[in-house]
Amino acid sequence: MGSAHPAFSVFTACAPASGSRRDAVPLPSMRRLLALVFVLLFLAAGLYFAASRLPGPSVTIASPGAWVGASTPLDIVVEGADVEQGALQVTFEQDDRSTVLVDTASGENSRQVSSDGPGRLRVTHLIDRTSVPGLASGPARVVVTASRPVLRGLRDVQSTVSHDVTVRLEPPRVSVVSTHHYVNQGGAELVVYRVSPEDVESGVRVGDIEYPGYPASGISLDGRSPVDPALRVAFFAVLHDQPVDTPIRLYARDEAGNQATAAFDTRIFPKPFKNSRIAIDDAFMSRVVPAILSGTSEIAPEGSLLDQFLAINGELRRRNAERIASFAAETEPRMLWNGVVFHPFTNTAVQSAFADRRTYLYGGREVDQQVHLGFDLASVQQAPIPAANAGRVLFADELGIYGNCVIVDHGLGVQSLYAHLSSFSVSAGDVVEKGQEVGRTGITGLAGGDHLHFTMLLQGQMINPIEWWDPKWTEDRVLRKLRAVLPGS
Repeated sequence: MGSAHPAFSVFTACAPASGSRRDAVPLPSMRRLLALVFVLLFLAAGLYFAASRLPGPSVTIASPGAWVGASTPLDIVVEGADVEQGALQVTFEQDDRSTVLVDTASGENSRQVSSDGPGRLRVTHLIDRTSVPGLASGPARVVVTASRPVLRGLRDVQSTVSHDVTVRLEPPRVSVVSTHHYVNQGGAELVVYRVSPEDVESGVRVGDIEYPGYPASGISLDGRSPVDPALRVAFFAVLHDQPVDTPIRLYARDEAGNQATAAFDTRIFPKPFKNSRIAIDDAFMSRVVPAILSGTSEIAPEGSLLDQFLAINGELRRRNAERIASFAAETEPRMLWNGVVFHPFTNTAVQSAFADRRTYLYGGREVDQQVHLGFDLASVQQAPIPAANAGRVLFADELGIYGNCVIVDHGLGVQSLYAHLSSFSVSAGDVVEKGQEVGRTGITGLAGGDHLHFTMLLQGQMINPIEWWDPKWTEDRVLRKLRAVLPGS
């Protein structure tokens, strides 16, 4: 019995105890785990930091531009991924005041923010004395701060855009200087007026058509020019199809959108216009239609010969008129002509007058109606055509229904047009003198025979040339008013 105890003791000493090395994590594994955790934390921190460098939303301030007036639209576009979940604030800063216009975080005018497609927000508001109490003339700033979430919303990135503006709240002033403004339907008239400040856009509005004014210093008469920098001159017209009760007013508009208008004494005289009936046949159409279509890509040669003629007489006529009107933007802001009376194409027979209402007949039936906005003047074949007055050639090329055509700018929005030419004597950019040959008469375009189609243009609108040929009209409507504002008058 006594010998059994040592054996038991040896066995007990060799048996592993609970919590022995077999259950413990080896030291190298623990170190690897800690290293992995450290790396993951480092990567997370780096990713979080790197996310802060991601671009914030793109902000575009479409309006206002450089100026803010008494009532100016605010138009801002914000773009970026998940920008709808971010914050957006727009403030107007002037002097030491900052006015919140929109703030989606606080809900201030948040209804002014709308979705403009995925990842795109639009802010529309109005800058005026209601939205910006204390708004005053002077420098100011629009500030836009926008954010968007990144890292699944763990943080935001933002953009801030500032836009400097100038506030101008005082409307311009405009007042008439000249007197007795009488205008015929289809004709033109001149007004002299004063405007302030001097940098505003101004002119005459006839119905919904605006005729810009120009500094009176651009007028040269008897070797003298007006010196008052506030004086302006504007030619305006009442078109052949505008009624005699069409409203006529001076207008002035600054870059901030502030406007002023002023009535002045005007009277519109109605004018009767001729009605004519023109018969067309296959022989005429076979001559003019292919030639015109070969020179333009604006009208497709579709349908019958009559269909093609009607497309030329209607749609191409309209497009040609738009092209002609576009040259108004190239007028010189000064008088280019020598003397106000324009030189007529003499020793000619008048075949058709201005605003002739034409009905076209084919096979005895009415097929079209158009208005002829010029004078058709016939002389000998290929007669030399004189420039009506001095100016600069803007166009000398083929132009649809007008065939070979020349347009001369005389300044102040006044231009002359010569059509159906057989040949050119000038090129675009040439400076011409009164009476200088610009080309020869012909039958190009929609001409039935050799003649000159002549018309006057005012800011691209076709007006009656007969007034500009009349010394009495030019004396009473133009010269009298200009002399009144010349130095020493």
